[in-house]
Parts: sequence; C-alpha cells; structure tokens
Amino acid sequence: MRKRLLLLHAHPDDETLMTGGTIARYLADGVDVRVLTFTLGEEGEVIGEQWAQLVADGGADQLGGFRIGELTAALAALTPAGQQAVAPRFLGGAGRWRDSGMAGSPSASHPRALAGANFDDVVATLVAELVDFAPQVVVTYDPAGTYGHPDHQTVHSASAAALPIAAKMLGAQLKVYESVTEESALAGGLSAAVDRVPDGWRMPHEGELPSYPDDAITAEVDVSAVYDRKVAALAAHATQVTVAPSGTEYALSNNILQPIGRVEHFIRTGWFGVDAAESTDRETDLFAGLS
Repeated sequence: MRKRLLLLHAHPDDETLMTGGTIARYLADGVDVRVLTFTLGEEGEVIGEQWAQLVADGGADQLGGFRIGELTAALAALTPAGQQAVAPRFLGGAGRWRDSGMAGSPSASHPRALAGANFDDVVATLVAELVDFAPQVVVTYDPAGTYGHPDHQTVHSASAAALPIAAKMLGAQLKVYESVTEESALAGGLSAAVDRVPDGWRMPHEGELPSYPDDAITAEVDVSAVYDRKVAALAAHATQVTVAPSGTEYALSNNILQPIGRVEHFIRTGWFGVDAAESTDRETDLFAGLS
C-alpha cells in the first residue's frame, strides 16, 4: 500500500516555510503527499511594489487569488522532475474560510474569518478530508500556532478535535506530528549567517523567533538532498518571502533574517491504531513503526 502524508497549513507559504523539505523529501521517496491549506492568505503583507495594491487593507483585496498561483508554483518546485506536481487543496474549497489576520485586527471580525468560524463546521470539514485521503501520517501545528497567529491556532485545535474522530472512522494506523523549530538548529543557522546579513535586513533579537528545546524534539527529517527545491519553493512565494543571495537564509516582510534549515524538526503528539514504541531515539522517518 502506498504511503500517504497529509500536511495541514494555515496560509500559502506556510507549507514551504515549515515543511518544504519534508514535502520534497517524501515526494522523492514516492509517497502520496497532500497539502491542505485552510485559507488563501488574504491578509499577508506584500513585499515590494509590483503587487502591493493587491492587499486587502486599502487595496484591491485580490491577494488571496494571487497567492493560489504562488502556492501552485511552490508545490511544483517541491515536486521531482517528471512527476505530476502536487496540486493546491483548500479546506472546504478555495475561499471557504478567510485569513483572519493577527488577533485584534479588523480582519479578525470578517464574517468568513477562519478564527471566528463555527468550530464544529471546521472540524467536520477536516474530518471529511482525513477520511477521504486516509493518511498514515499527519503534520499540524503546536498549540501556540507556531508564533501565535489565530489561524495557526485554529489549525491546531481543529486537527486535535478531528484526528481522533477520523482515526476511529478509518480504523487504521495514524501518526500525528507538530512542525516545530529546534533551538540549537536555529542558533546554529543564525550564527552561520552573522557575516552575510543582506542590506536592509536584521538579525532577530534573542527569543524573537520561536523554538523548542532540543530534548523536546522527537523526530527530524534530513532534507539536504532536496534543499535546492525547498529554496526554489520559498522564492516562489515572492509576495511574502525574500530569499537571501546566499540561498541559505530568508526574510518575511519584516526583514528579520531566518535560516533555511537542512533538517526539519517535529514533535510526535499522537499515534492511533498501534502502541507507540518507547524509545529515547529521535525518529528520522515520520513513517517509522507503521506496518
């Protein structure tokens, strides 16, 4: 039976920022990979002047549609040559729920804002997706939503509610991971970049970028072999991401430097349909232990 991996993300670009290498690595291994995005990212801050007027606030409010194209290009970049590219897929269909923006912003009150949506409706829609695809592995966010974005937090809470229901309906083995950043990997990447900060960028302040202590990490995926695809996918999200000339760092619209990791890190939070193996060793394959 072909392996199936489902990754849950809030906005276009999150899939590459957090798990781009993992997507590319498992596609190269022949895994059936599905990326499910919850919103179109309508509230993103646009980098540069060319597409600046697409923004929602005082602009054309066309950014969400444009970002579908960026997501399509990014997923194509992550797909091995000669293989059919992964197609974007949105929870409930493209535009069902809207980017909420940060907590307290006017966009959070939009009638289609994901963070304000009927929670049972979001969960039921996600359960249907899970049952339809029947993945053996699901990647979602931590309770903080990575950096506190309401949509990321909704992805976490909705997945936490939907996964046990779907696992019971499927009656199959299912492993669940949260995508996180390892503290030492972040520190090492930042240290290596100190002497090559592009003009107009800055290094992050201490504690400004979220990370987890090394001993909290339970799985790591080496993406060195597909690193170039990850970098190309980041560049495809040009309204949101700038890749440094070195090809080893990137920045969002805030121009805060972040390293592009050659290893992606995870915390396993669920294992349905099989007893979890007791081990102090990190997994290096998200499918480890599945029959």
